Amino acid sequence: MKTMKSLKTVLLAGFACLALSGNAMAQSVTVYTAGPGGLIEKLAAGFKDETGIDVNVFQATTGKVMARLEAESANPVADVVISASWKTATSFAKKDMLLDYTSANAKTVPDFLKGPGYVAQGISALAIAWNPKSGTPKPADWSDLTKAEYKDLITMPDPAQSGSAYELVAALTAQPDLGWKLFEGLAANKMIVPGANAQALNPVLQGAKAVVFGAVDYIGLSQAAKGESIEVIFPKSGTVIAPRPMMILKTSSHQDEAKKFIDYVLSDAGQAMVAKTQLMPARSDVKADRPLIADLKILEVDPKTDRKAVLDRFAKTFGME
Repeated sequence: MKTMKSLKTVLLAGFACLALSGNAMAQSVTVYTAGPGGLIEKLAAGFKDETGIDVNVFQATTGKVMARLEAESANPVADVVISASWKTATSFAKKDMLLDYTSANAKTVPDFLKGPGYVAQGISALAIAWNPKSGTPKPADWSDLTKAEYKDLITMPDPAQSGSAYELVAALTAQPDLGWKLFEGLAANKMIVPGANAQALNPVLQGAKAVVFGAVDYIGLSQAAKGESIEVIFPKSGTVIAPRPMMILKTSSHQDEAKKFIDYVLSDAGQAMVAKTQLMPARSDVKADRPLIADLKILEVDPKTDRKAVLDRFAKTFGME
């Protein structure tokens, strides 16, 4: 009889451990994110403090995030995905991969920054990043960089490696007053295209070059805040923006926790963290110490634009074939 009681006690203890283990597992959320590593660390810590829920983070480029999602497609791990490309969200939505969740905190997010199952975390824009110590005049517009004062002193992110740089090329070449003549002028002025965003910015920070054509704004603004000799200029003829979508995957096994995480990122505290990284907050009622969407002239990219044709012509213009 004692043996039966002992066995019953052991079984009950085992079930209790399993229940506790299940609760512990449920009290976590896995986030795959592109963008500033410092931002996701602060968001994860703030979310943990407020909710007690752990955040498991995989932070990498959008390309690496997409590759990992593909590799894990048979056994999904991610609950929330934050991409640096808006097309990630629209593509996933078309494939019916997203949980259709709208956060109550998204009320002041403009309609063009949210959709069925996704919402912007924050927004970046492309700009001119100029080194004031370069001995060159301060540029005001893209076309200024075709002037002789900037010859052999300009860099640009490769549009084949940077989605936002591609969108800038596509948008500017579609403008009647700019077109491909702008880029032909830049090529004649010996603009170099050394690689992705960091490879374009570093020579300017180091003083080897004077200016970046199409720099990611929040990176330059962050460097300026640290005391680097860099000034971010938003061209008067317009630029493109890059909203960073957040989404919950339908395959998420922690959907309630994922919803709470989205709510937190869109809360006052979460959006303040976004603003501190020099991104534009998604919510229109959150202030930031930088120009916001309303302050910029935004250029749109025709979705029918032939990406391959644009990249091929760009490569030919700059001898990158």
